[in-house]
Amino acid sequence: MIRAVVFDVGECLVDETREYGTWADWLGVPRHTFHAMFGAVIAQGRDYRETFQEFRPGFNLYAERERRAAAGQPESFGEDDLYSDVRPALRQLRADGLWLGIAGNQTVRAGGILRELFSDDVDLIGTSDDWGASKPDPEFFKRVAATVPFEADEILYVGDRCDNDINPAAQAGMHTALVRRGPWACIQWNSAEARGLPTFRVESLDELSAHVAEFNASTR
Repeated sequence: MIRAVVFDVGECLVDETREYGTWADWLGVPRHTFHAMFGAVIAQGRDYRETFQEFRPGFNLYAERERRAAAGQPESFGEDDLYSDVRPALRQLRADGLWLGIAGNQTVRAGGILRELFSDDVDLIGTSDDWGASKPDPEFFKRVAATVPFEADEILYVGDRCDNDINPAAQAGMHTALVRRGPWACIQWNSAEARGLPTFRVESLDELSAHVAEFNASTR
């Protein structure tokens, strides 16, 4: 049975459109151009961070985050950046009696924002900076499994990427749900991996409750 649901952050809970727009502004690149290059890099199977290299060779994302913060323009997201289905889905899954968590590749600052937004709604908030391991490193999912009070095969990991979320979570023995939104999911959606690997494929987080209930009923 699925007893716990753990969510990725970017493009799963948080719409990152505004944040990537501010990166385009920081680079002095038109937002449309930046987004087009971002999609091209992903479609080529490259690391999204190579987008920055296309516009500024030698770009160091960590150092630039610090420069932005020092300039009064730190990375930021808030309630208005959450996808509209996030709060209703969390409430329903909690009402279903499921243990809930959030775990993604996020900075210490982003982890603080997540705690402000979700501490009353979930049982776990963990980030790559907290754990010293980033997806898709298996160590990240070992940390998830060690923190959730259920077996790995009782955890559903929800994400928008086959490469960073669905594949490594499945290799860790977890069930998975691929949500179709954000650039990665839209680009990967019709691939053989996206069609065959996830336990569930959903257009909205609102669909998770029914999928989990049906799955759990089939195991009884």
